Amino acid sequence: MKLVFGLLGGLALFIFGMRTMSAGLSAAMGDGMRTLLGKATRNRLAGLGLGTVIGGLIQSSASIVLFIGFINAGLMTFMQSIAPTLGANIGTTLSVQLISFKLSEYCLPAIFVGLMLHMVSKNRKFKYGGQAVLGFGLLFLGMVIMGDSIKPHREVFEPWLAHINGSTTTGLITGTVAAALITGVIQSSGAVIGMGFAMISAGAITEFEGIYPIIIGANVGTCVTGLLGSIGTTVDARRAALLHLVFNLVSTSLAIAAAPLFYKYAPLTSGDLIRQAANADTIKMTISALLLLPFVPLLGRLVEKLLPSRTEQPEPTFLNDRLLDRPEQAIYACLRELQRTTRICAHSLHLAAEEFIKHDHKRMQRIVVNEQSVNVIKVAMRSYLTQLTGHYLSKRQSILIEHIDRCMSDLERVGDHIANLNSIAKRQRGIAAARFGSEAVENWLSVHRAVAKLLDKVVESLDPETANFQEIAKEVIQLREEYNEASIAARNAHFQRMEEKGVTPIAGLIFNDYFSNFQRIAKHIKNIALAEQQPQFWLKREKLSKVMSNEAPGYSLPENIKPNDYLDKLQSDDYR
Repeated sequence: MKLVFGLLGGLALFIFGMRTMSAGLSAAMGDGMRTLLGKATRNRLAGLGLGTVIGGLIQSSASIVLFIGFINAGLMTFMQSIAPTLGANIGTTLSVQLISFKLSEYCLPAIFVGLMLHMVSKNRKFKYGGQAVLGFGLLFLGMVIMGDSIKPHREVFEPWLAHINGSTTTGLITGTVAAALITGVIQSSGAVIGMGFAMISAGAITEFEGIYPIIIGANVGTCVTGLLGSIGTTVDARRAALLHLVFNLVSTSLAIAAAPLFYKYAPLTSGDLIRQAANADTIKMTISALLLLPFVPLLGRLVEKLLPSRTEQPEPTFLNDRLLDRPEQAIYACLRELQRTTRICAHSLHLAAEEFIKHDHKRMQRIVVNEQSVNVIKVAMRSYLTQLTGHYLSKRQSILIEHIDRCMSDLERVGDHIANLNSIAKRQRGIAAARFGSEAVENWLSVHRAVAKLLDKVVESLDPETANFQEIAKEVIQLREEYNEASIAARNAHFQRMEEKGVTPIAGLIFNDYFSNFQRIAKHIKNIALAEQQPQFWLKREKLSKVMSNEAPGYSLPENIKPNDYLDKLQSDDYR
């Protein structure tokens, strides 16, 4: 039992440490990684390079989930994701390189330093950098625990390891499949390879042929994370997950075919067996990625044939960096992006009504994925508008992009509340006493219909080809009044049923949760309409092709304030 608990506990600590380290590195970079990714997809080599960086920071499986989110949100096409996907697979071997160094004696100091930085530091980069260092220390501590647990029981593993030894073809294939299956279950190739390294440290594996099948099999198993993450997404997003699997199957097949070469030359790269394994992993992935990079279009078409679709693909993003030196065109694109995002919300709201009536797992997952897409678009919009402020803007343009930013925030909240409707429906299904009668269902649908009309009208109002945003915005405000009437009528009917004891108390609470979210959706829609009614909310057609400098002259920065003056003001009786 001591062996089992030591091995499982060490593995759990290793996985937790790796995820903590990846999360810290990702948070320290902030939204910059998303911005860079959008730019790097224009060029295969740049995409490969950035994919390598991202894979090194957050692992290939997490990178694929990130790419899937981008594709599903329309911020990246499937073809654009191929080069970064190849790079992410190279990048994940860099983290394996990191754990191959004998740094276990520094694990406890790393844990202490990382925790202190994370708890004490106010600087974002140091705070999350500390989290990464903490994860680094936990990762190595997990390896130490696994190695110490295995060492006294090496003979227990010898018969099992003999079956997966790569010195024979049968052993090579068996070991590869076994490693792939284990990795698929725990969804971490680094953890499976780390376990192999712990066995080397404990003396259970003593030759390169023993660790080689574990390395190449783990690369295939890690594809499960992306496949699971693509459930409920668009077909192009699912193709990205399938591409990851296809690449690793090709890479692993090449590695099996080239096994004699690796057995002969990998030991020459280092005198240490763990370092030999890490080097072989990096060499295998790099060669595979470079061999396939020139054939990206063919690879894309192959995956499209494996996963065909007759359905129309979602609209791609309208945010194009090439428009930034034409601010009016860039603003035009932002309005199109707002309209596209509103369509996603409107689609989710329709799905939420279907989910309320009858549960379907794929539909429920689609609502969740749409909400995540809106969140991603919001980040991309803020980044785009921030870049736009670096160019010369007129007073109208400066105010208009503030309105656009505020509208995007409102749409993001609309997406959140629609996702809440989905969550409430899930909670309601689990409580028999919370079931609604036909009258309550009709009331629910009447309010949903009023909110759906509001969203549809917002889609129409955000069309940049509209001659007068203000007029359509007035129609949105009028529809808001219709919503209020429907909501009041539904609530009165609900209270009447409560008085007649036709509704259980728990059903009443659920009903109130639904209507609170409908109310908030309507409120955010009204905020958008109010923004559209502002005098600066219009486009100057003659400026659409006008190129402006990437400087923003004419602004004078205010002098630094004296904080103590304002702190004293906050404490004064007049302020309270």
